[in-house]
Amino acid sequence: MTAAEYRRRRRALARRMGAGGLAIIPAGREVVRNRDVHYPFRQSSDFAYLTGFPEPEAFAVIAPRRKEGDFVLFCRSRDPEREQWEGPRIGVEGATAHYGADQAYPLSDLDEVMPTLIDGRERLYFSIGADAGLDARVMGWVNRVRANVRAGASAPATFVTIESVLHEMRLRKSPAEIKQMRRAAEISAAAHRRLMQICEPGMSEQQLEAEFHHACAAAGARFQAYSPIVGGGANACVLHYVDNRAPLCDGDLVLIDAGCELEGYASDITRTFPVNGRFTPPQRELYELVLEAQVAALRKAQPGFLWNEPHDEAVRVLTKGLVDLGLLKGKLGKLIKDEAHKPYYMHRTGHWLGMDVHDVGSYKQAGRWRPFEPGMVLTVEPGLYLGDADGVPAPFRRIGIRIEDDVLITEGGNEILSASVPKDPEAIESLMAA
Repeated sequence: MTAAEYRRRRRALARRMGAGGLAIIPAGREVVRNRDVHYPFRQSSDFAYLTGFPEPEAFAVIAPRRKEGDFVLFCRSRDPEREQWEGPRIGVEGATAHYGADQAYPLSDLDEVMPTLIDGRERLYFSIGADAGLDARVMGWVNRVRANVRAGASAPATFVTIESVLHEMRLRKSPAEIKQMRRAAEISAAAHRRLMQICEPGMSEQQLEAEFHHACAAAGARFQAYSPIVGGGANACVLHYVDNRAPLCDGDLVLIDAGCELEGYASDITRTFPVNGRFTPPQRELYELVLEAQVAALRKAQPGFLWNEPHDEAVRVLTKGLVDLGLLKGKLGKLIKDEAHKPYYMHRTGHWLGMDVHDVGSYKQAGRWRPFEPGMVLTVEPGLYLGDADGVPAPFRRIGIRIEDDVLITEGGNEILSASVPKDPEAIESLMAA
């Protein structure tokens, strides 16, 4: 992302807050893995969205119409001794020179400077209730302003959760974000194709996971957007299976739900294919039903339709198919009303996608499902999960199938960002045979 892109976002937030507002956005924190070892640092999405600043323990303040500038950044100071061990720090000089801050202060000045920034503001925007420590710290700053009311200070009277403003902005992707997400989806799609080409009986789930990591990292995406799911046979019926250690057996399907993160933007793709490269007739029958449901849902993922309509369409197709296969009995309308599909399809058909794999943005507005708009990105991912439960015919047991694509809503309909991964059964078998 360019400096201009981040500046555009901060200005958009400032306009939405108005002259009397002030926003406080903390950066992410380093998290200890064990003793003195940390997990790889990943920046807070809200903070990254507004600043692009990559270091932990920072605070961004957006103060509309402030004469010294709207954007104030508090960050770690340069420290030659720590930098010898951990690498260079940006410091306050780098914050203004390279990250667009109008003013920058060392973190040590935070408690002294923040009350002066809050003084005179009518509304304070921050992530209320998400972090008890932050709540207490913000109220400490506000109370210091209140203590100086007789000297002419003025404390904010209104506190607003910043998610109500910022997350609506993040829901609609800019051209720069779409370009990034398209590239992330392309990298993940190529990795999924790679797994189809190398998979064979006797491999382990872990081997496929490792190949996926390698393919993404080699293409420039070092990190995954979430822990990959590689489930062979009955493991595919566990929705968030991440153990990924079992052997892949001849005659089973394998479900792979995996997507890289590229410079802060997620991809999320699921494909299900036969370990040995050939669907059995029962596997193919169920697979084609899930594919039919996805195609039907995709027709509803475009402007003019509401968020719930792709899911409702997928449920209709799956329920009818389960009746045709003898897995459900009764009238279609009543079965849908009674949610008779839930033992076999228990999740929704998608979610927002962006900087977070389950991205921000409300699904309803004023109690009603929201309509799709150009620039929104979602997943469309129907599935069927038939374990060893009573009532499941033997040929259908231990089969879990999900087909998931990343979908951009456009002016004219939608664009499937992950379309280069085959999902037609003939195309999958052809790729695996090659």
